[in-house]
Amino acid sequence: MARDEASSDGDGAIGRHDADIDRLAPGEFEAVRGVEDLYYHDTGMFDAPGYGSVYVYDTPKPAVIDTGTGANVDGLLETLSEIGIGADDLAWILPTHVHLDHAGGAGLLADAHPEASVRVHSRGVRHLTDPSRLVEGTKAAVGDQWRHYTDPEPIPETRIDGLADGDTIDLGDRRLAVLEAPGHAPHQTVFHEPDDGVVFTADAAGIYVPQIDAVTPTTPPPQFDLDQSLADAAAIADLEPSVLCFSHFGPRTFEPAVIEEFQRASVEWVEAVRRKRDELDSDEAVIRHFERTTELDGVWTTERAEANERLNVRGVLAMLDE
Repeated sequence: MARDEASSDGDGAIGRHDADIDRLAPGEFEAVRGVEDLYYHDTGMFDAPGYGSVYVYDTPKPAVIDTGTGANVDGLLETLSEIGIGADDLAWILPTHVHLDHAGGAGLLADAHPEASVRVHSRGVRHLTDPSRLVEGTKAAVGDQWRHYTDPEPIPETRIDGLADGDTIDLGDRRLAVLEAPGHAPHQTVFHEPDDGVVFTADAAGIYVPQIDAVTPTTPPPQFDLDQSLADAAAIADLEPSVLCFSHFGPRTFEPAVIEEFQRASVEWVEAVRRKRDELDSDEAVIRHFERTTELDGVWTTERAEANERLNVRGVLAMLDE
């Protein structure tokens, strides 16, 4: 359901970060301030409010950007209905990449909206038409966190097509430009709507934590690339957008310092893992160290904070092994 409207700045634009965004409850949605016809929805992913967001454009050709794990699909369908997007109205389902916290619900959403077409980076198409390898890899990476996912529904080949750098998505009254951003994953794209200056960052600018107004790295296995990740973030900054729409979590006013913070934190994070690996006798000891020292268990649930650390450490260790 829609959350009660929070107070806004005098000109209607969002402030440093959307007021009271941390109070958006799982299953609720709210308009992105200063951007016409755009909403964000808290999926309640991993039972952690303020962790996973999905964006909905209520344009002549409506679009959903990212879908959550699939465990959230009923709440997302309710949000679409409340916005006024009927079962036959949705035109586009646009996962920013095929990690299942972003694309796990794509097939279920497509089943519920039979006229919608799915678009994802060309490298990811096969993983959504046959998600078996994606599921296997995710289960290996997340362990008992799999209980927060659901088995993804395969998407028929007739309803999905690939995206590449420079492509555009027609929303009827505006277009989304597609930018490849392979540092986080080789199948990641960023979407840019130039008229309103909106960038949907996927994971290319890190995880935004609105409760503390900070950006943290996201470095999952198996294909995280630090140098490319830094370049992807720089490409976002070069667009000079007005609003960054983070998949984790929510909209934030763009400032160069946000991207700089992400880049600095990413370099420092990789170096911290490198140093700790030199100190300790096993990679599992490195993982346990960072689980114990996470600073986000007071923001998300302790379980989510520790799981996030495990995944991020494993991604850096895999990169260091290359």
